[in-house]
Amino acid sequence: MTTDTASALLARWREDTPGCRERVHLNNAGAALMPRPVLETLTRHLEREALIGGYEAADEADARVRESYARIGRLIGAAAGNVAIVENATVAFAQALSAFDFRPGDRIVTTRTDYPSNQLMYLSLARRAGVETVRADDLPEGGVDPESVRRLARHPRTKLVAVTWVPTNSGLVQDASAVGEVCAGLGVPYLVDACQSVGQMATDVGTLRCDFLAGTARKFLRGPRGIGFLYVSDRMLERGAFPLYPDLRGADWTDPDAFRLADSARRFENWEFAYALVLGLGEAAGYALAVGQEGADRAGQLAAQLRERLQEIDGVRLLDRGRERCAIVTLAVAGRDAAELKLRLRERGINTSSADRTAAGVIDMDEKRATSVLRLSPHYYNTVEELDRTVAELRELIRS
Repeated sequence: MTTDTASALLARWREDTPGCRERVHLNNAGAALMPRPVLETLTRHLEREALIGGYEAADEADARVRESYARIGRLIGAAAGNVAIVENATVAFAQALSAFDFRPGDRIVTTRTDYPSNQLMYLSLARRAGVETVRADDLPEGGVDPESVRRLARHPRTKLVAVTWVPTNSGLVQDASAVGEVCAGLGVPYLVDACQSVGQMATDVGTLRCDFLAGTARKFLRGPRGIGFLYVSDRMLERGAFPLYPDLRGADWTDPDAFRLADSARRFENWEFAYALVLGLGEAAGYALAVGQEGADRAGQLAAQLRERLQEIDGVRLLDRGRERCAIVTLAVAGRDAAELKLRLRERGINTSSADRTAAGVIDMDEKRATSVLRLSPHYYNTVEELDRTVAELRELIRS
């Protein structure tokens, strides 16, 4: 791509992003700034609900709702019928977990850096159902070791392998495809948390070889908060997998003591939807498809440049690990609380995020001897000048 082409793309992305005019937004791993088409889609549907009624507006938007499923499918390499829309990625993950009839002594194989909410679900299953959680070893440079997964998943009581592809901190990209190859070879179901991946990097469920994939709208996908999705493979659907608590969206009550599941992944949905958010998610998926690989490449390049600048600040310790690193940059500052730094930066018009030990993950944080972390996550619409400004402001705050 020529320099002129890249400049024109950046200008268009920023023109589409009104929030760029107000502040430096480096919290895309939390909630990215919505592009104008997504915002307009949301507000148009809400206006229709106000004018003609919520049910009527949903009926009117039926074709666009169906197109939203198709766009999500194209974004992850799946058919629309393999996509369920749910409230968020954590709900998607929980719906997938609930499809398994766990018994005492059954095993879930996971990683040491799985998202804290997922780890809490595993611990709850251990307490309620006697399910054992086994965490695979990391590679020396960070990220799960697929061969360790293979050794653990061979156990006859292994019911599921679950991996967070991009953990919430550490800039780490785990080798989710290699783990998928292991699971396919062993015939073990595979669940991927792609909450931080979709919209940041190319996502293809065929390459991942996963049975379930959980995603959200609000992060790098640049959609609204409060909506997400779950991919369910044909294999799981044909096996009859369904959530523990289906409702009349996912099944029909056919007789007093019988029900019939929906044929598609919609058996994992609930009947009540925020349809404005569904349409916003579809619009965000379409926008991401149009941006393509150029956006993913740029976000990663900005993160690499940001790491180079940050490591020159006295007292800053970069915490990112792994062979492959993404557009999430985490750091600890000696003697400073990350939450306080986040608020001070926000006062100066710069959005970041922070996490303490429990929110970032106790295993990862304890290994790094960190009590709190500051997280900066650029996206393709950010500029090098914004990175320079952020580094300068952070340096000044640390000195003060």
